[in-house]
Amino acid sequence: MSAQSSSAALAVAPQSRLRQLLSDYLELTKPKVQSLLLLTTITTMEVAGNPPASKIALACLGGYLSAGGAGAVNHYWDRDIDAQMARTASRPVPSGRVSPRAALTFGLSLAALSFLLMSLTLNVLAASLALAGFVGYVGVYTIWLKRRSPQNIVIGGAAGAIPPLVGWAAVHNSLSWTAVYLFAIVFYWTPPHFWALSLLMKDEYAKVKIPMLPVVRGEAETRRQILLYSLLLYALTQLPACTGMFGIIYEACSIVLGLVFVIGAVILYRRADRRSALRLYLYSLAYLALLFCAMVVDVKL
Repeated sequence: MSAQSSSAALAVAPQSRLRQLLSDYLELTKPKVQSLLLLTTITTMEVAGNPPASKIALACLGGYLSAGGAGAVNHYWDRDIDAQMARTASRPVPSGRVSPRAALTFGLSLAALSFLLMSLTLNVLAASLALAGFVGYVGVYTIWLKRRSPQNIVIGGAAGAIPPLVGWAAVHNSLSWTAVYLFAIVFYWTPPHFWALSLLMKDEYAKVKIPMLPVVRGEAETRRQILLYSLLLYALTQLPACTGMFGIIYEACSIVLGLVFVIGAVILYRRADRRSALRLYLYSLAYLALLFCAMVVDVKL
């Protein structure tokens, strides 16, 4: 190798390591999970009023920092079981690319920065709600319930339903029954969404002794619970027809989207195969996004 080639290789190596390091720290924040959280924040803010783009951006940034901090602490806490599962073994902490201490420090720093940013630029209520989401995901779900109870995702899943409350508070510096209703939608959506995924990951969860519902109660009971929660979610999303909270556009969309969700749950209950579980899991992602977008269209037209 020539001296010129050697110099070029040495120059590229630090850049490659820097890109890998930035990629690893971004992965700690779980950006794929964040996208849906941010969507529910933005759509809730649009339902709440007509906030300027700057306020939406600040709420999204603060929310990302808080949820990203929770994700990083989750990476730190679950590093032992992540190392044993094929799906998670290559994550930054179990793979050794990021030290546990660095991941914990990073996560706590992001949470603190989120609270400071939102308190100074939005309001203390929004900042406190975002912090509550962080505490709920880290303390209630990750540390307390995940390794102890098959109801971990039902109770701990409330942390993932916090973004609508944050979005509403960012606009009004208060909460309303509409904000609580949007929280409830995400809360009841979470179990069937996550349990569909857990059916696909049952063997890995069993390997590391995580008491997810299909591991503890079996696949048949998990499918039954998915169907039950899908029906409860459908009933919940029809409440605006009685209260006048939203109009005909939302009502029509909620009926169609909800029926498809329930049909998917029925198919999974009857067929009991991986394909049906995967389809319901993927549809659940689109369902929540489309439902919240329908709310925005309804109130703006």
